[in-house]
Amino acid sequence: MILKKDWWKILGAALVMYSLIAGLLVNVPQLPIIYESIRNLFYHVTMWFAMIAMMTVSMVHSIRYLRKPDLRSDISASEAAYTGLVFGALGIVTGMLWANYTWGKPWANDPQLNGAATAILIYLAYAVLRGSVSDEEKRARVSAVYNVFAFVLLIVFIGILPRLAEHSIHPGKSGNPALGVKGLDPMMRMVFYPAIIGWIMIGIWIWKINCVIREIKQQEEI
Repeated sequence: MILKKDWWKILGAALVMYSLIAGLLVNVPQLPIIYESIRNLFYHVTMWFAMIAMMTVSMVHSIRYLRKPDLRSDISASEAAYTGLVFGALGIVTGMLWANYTWGKPWANDPQLNGAATAILIYLAYAVLRGSVSDEEKRARVSAVYNVFAFVLLIVFIGILPRLAEHSIHPGKSGNPALGVKGLDPMMRMVFYPAIIGWIMIGIWIWKINCVIREIKQQEEI
């Protein structure tokens, strides 16, 4: 009975373990400059997919709260955003490591990097905003409104503006050939796509656990 209920957790953990191991063993194309560091695609890019998924969940629950105020929706929205921030931080760190090997420095003046950092700061401001409002209902309402706009800015800063930039050293931007999607090596696809699904599942798992912890704490405070 437990296995039927938690099958997706087991699958998510299995996919992540598979991607972590296979990502180091699978044959990868030896592209100039990138070479073996291309394996970071399995770890760095998947963190951003997981972050976007969690921020989407957060935005949806914020909209639910605005339509029908319910503190459970507020908890779901905030915990999803916090979980997304963790994946965003991991994306930044793994990206800096990759940049250090391929570009010679951990941070370059690149639109994609700057946009990602700005998006993270926007959601950090969301966390600060929640911490600065003591009234529970007011905090939920104000942060829900902020969260909707934060998600729009997230898409703008990491998905739209980098593609419109005239100069970018990031793959797939400003005419710079991309690593993935249509041009991704078939062997890499066998690791990359399962890794995305696995990390999103793990993110949802972490989010659900955090929501339960928050609800228990609130019940204890009453």
